[in-house]
Formats: sequence, structure tokens, C-alpha cells
Amino acid sequence: MDGVSERPEMFEGVDTVWQDGEFVDFEDATTHVLTHGLHYGTGVFEGVRCYDTANGPAIFRWEEHLQRLYDSAKVYDIEIPFEQAELSEATLELIRREELQSCYIRPIAYYGYGPLGLNPSKSPVETAIAVWPWGAYLGEEALEEGVDVAISSWRKHASSQIPTNAKTTGAYVNSVLANLEATGNGYTEAIVLNKEGNVAEGPGENIFLVRDGEIHTPGLAESILDGITRQSVIDLAEDLGYTVHEGATISRGELYTADELFFSGTAAEVTPIRSVDDNEIGAGTKGPVTDEIQTRFFDVLDEAPEQYDDWFTYV
Repeated sequence: MDGVSERPEMFEGVDTVWQDGEFVDFEDATTHVLTHGLHYGTGVFEGVRCYDTANGPAIFRWEEHLQRLYDSAKVYDIEIPFEQAELSEATLELIRREELQSCYIRPIAYYGYGPLGLNPSKSPVETAIAVWPWGAYLGEEALEEGVDVAISSWRKHASSQIPTNAKTTGAYVNSVLANLEATGNGYTEAIVLNKEGNVAEGPGENIFLVRDGEIHTPGLAESILDGITRQSVIDLAEDLGYTVHEGATISRGELYTADELFFSGTAAEVTPIRSVDDNEIGAGTKGPVTDEIQTRFFDVLDEAPEQYDDWFTYV
């Protein structure tokens, strides 16, 4: 990299990355081309957000994200050479150094440069954390008007093939293919079915269906990632008085006849879905249940009320 001018726009102004125990210049945060994780997808990561709350900048559900990172690493026998408390403090200090009030956080651990071959046991584990400003993943307009999505021809792998409870780099090629197909055909995002043909999730989001005032979302047995924002939405919806069926089996056809649909995720937050395969969902606009949950979600992020105080880790 010759300089900041070559950076993607989203990384403009980012000065520092934490890498293997040190704060390094953005341009120096590099890895070898023969890194094991680059060739075989042997890495684990998280996507986390820090919000500018009424009480100051705070990371949302940080402890849960950090625990999932270490749980994912355990599945792939990746021994992260830092304690959780060390990664937590490094992340908080990185946000302070970058002077960010809100940001996206990407911790990653992967098998590094060592002998090539399927068995990574002789490769060192490398760890890094990056932070940068990032707005709405699917666009600010999408939060109000909703997105047009398509059912992907690519199926979500079963947990018996690749563990779906682990957030691993290599497994996301499945999501990449689904997203490329959808966006290449003029849609904003995809919905992926599992091997049984039931609804699993979006490439980077969980999905919720509203019917007759009740909320349904695919269960863990449907080969989904156990989304942390998904669980937050379930908690908020139940606190608002909604009945939530969180172990639902949803068919493709049920999507077309839903009253409302919406995505949830760290990146997507709470984003309405206005059409699936060109079939209008409900009135083709953000529905009342989605609107109430989305409003409550962002109110909690803005206000950090005492009721949800344990959801926030302050910078």
C-alpha cells in the first residue's frame, strides 16, 4: 500500500490497528501471502458496533460477541494467545485512540504464516482488531423503505458439514455467493434456504416473519447463526408484549404471504423487507410491528436505559 489515498472510502481517517498485542499504523497492519487462513479459511471473527449513547460511546453486547469469538475459536482449535480481558481492553483503547463516538469493530483470529497443508497446528495464531466509522449496512434509505430481496439458489450448509454456531471466515463464501447472485440480479440482498428447503437466514442477517401480530424466526436447528442482534430483537419484542416463536420452521411460500418481514444483524440492525422474488410483502412498506420494534431498538441504542444496562460496555 502506497498511502492513504488508496484506501477504500470507509477506512479514510483510520490511523491505527491493534495486531498481535501492539498498536500499529494502518498501513503496517499486514500479513504474509502464505498465511494459512488466507489459503484455507481457518479464521474466526466478529462484527460488533459501538454506539454514541446518551451516556457516552458504548459497545453493544460486547461480552456476548467476545464470548462467541472464543467459542468459535474453540470449534476450530484456534487458541487465541490473549485473554478475553486483554482483547476487550485493547478494543476500548483502540476506539479511544481513534476518537470515535460510534464505529464498527472487527476482531479476527486466524492461523498465520507457517507450513502449508490442511493441518494448521504448526502455524501461529495471529490476532487483530480494527475499528472504523460505518453507517447503515444496507443503506439509510433501507431502514425506512425496506429492501428487495431474492431467494438464493445457493443453500445454507448444514451444521453437520460446517459448524453453523461458529463465525468462521471460510464458511462465509456461502454468504458471498448468495449476495453476489442477488445483487447481480438487481436485488439488495438474498435469503438463503437450508438443505431441507426451509428458510435459514440472510447472507449476513437473521430473518423475522410477522403474521397475525405474532413474530416468527427460524430456530438454531435450521442451520442459522445464533445472532446476538437476533436475541436482542427477541428480548425487545417480548418486552413490548409480542409473542415470539423463536424455533420456527418457515417455508419459502410463507415468506410471500407474510404480513411483514425484516432482517436483523449487527450490520443490518433492523431492516424491513418490502419484497421477496418481486412479491410485495404486506403493503410493500415497513409494517407496524417492524416499525415498533425498529423504533424501540434504536431508542435503546440512543438512550441506553437502565433496563438494558448490561447490554452496553462503555468506552
